[in-house]
Amino acid sequence: MVNWEEQRQLVKIATLYHYEDWTQEQIAKKFGISRPIVSKLLHRAKDQGMVEVYIKNENVHTVNLERKLEEHFHLREAVVVPSPAPNLERVTNAVGRAGAHYLSKKIKSINSLGISWGNTLAELVKEFPYVIKDDIQVVPLEGGMGRKRADIHANQLAYELAKKMNGTCSYLYAPAIVETKELKDRLMQMSDINDVIEEGKQVDTALISLGTPYQHSTLQSVGYLQEQDVEQLKEAGVVGEIGFRFYDRNGTPIHHSLEKEYIGVALEDIKKIDEVIGIVAGSHKVESVLAALKEGYVNVLVIDDQTASKLISEIE
Repeated sequence: MVNWEEQRQLVKIATLYHYEDWTQEQIAKKFGISRPIVSKLLHRAKDQGMVEVYIKNENVHTVNLERKLEEHFHLREAVVVPSPAPNLERVTNAVGRAGAHYLSKKIKSINSLGISWGNTLAELVKEFPYVIKDDIQVVPLEGGMGRKRADIHANQLAYELAKKMNGTCSYLYAPAIVETKELKDRLMQMSDINDVIEEGKQVDTALISLGTPYQHSTLQSVGYLQEQDVEQLKEAGVVGEIGFRFYDRNGTPIHHSLEKEYIGVALEDIKKIDEVIGIVAGSHKVESVLAALKEGYVNVLVIDDQTASKLISEIE
């Protein structure tokens, strides 16, 4: 029985070969596999009844969305996940599972991995398989935030992911937000904190989630944002956030007073990381995702099909 991830790869390869006129050599390079394997997969797609004169599989819808996202935003890869139901919790789990599968395919080539915080990334870590990658270093991309939901903080996710790979992780023993510049300066003078932030800037791959402070906001649920704060962010033109860092509809960072003093890897530095994988669940995040894609914060996107469809409708 071919599982969903295998079906998706078969349909995507068949689409590139039969509809986009890619050569087997080009497909092999894109997926990091050999040309003979591409040939075997094309034959397998036919054997599975996916390819006749046309591509026949339910995944063709999501693959078409992937191709449009990749082409318009110049992404290395888009993974569009069928929404299991109009239920955010189930969608979050499906996207996290797909993100875990994508990461597991790439993990052999990753030496250092940065990770942010949030519910979707927590699902990814939970779904990630146990593999041996004992030379990997996992680094939190920002400090912690309060005492609520410590299970979705970057430090905890870095620890859990490293444990699954028998790798090592760093810990950022600092809050994500501090009240004054003087306190931030004192904390940044501590090598245990400054060194981890520098490690975060140097990772070759990063896992981030894209959020909004307005609907289904984790920042609100953990008590970081109050109603008056949300109104201030709207007035400032904020449409999204990545790990407590706010940005406007063009993806430009907004250094709002609510941020106080931030401790972690800045948005400007995230853009310099070689591969940044954005994990997104929920169509309420469309404006946030669109802005992040415009600014180039991510070059790999794992997203549910309803949100992907709304993104496509915004750009067509």
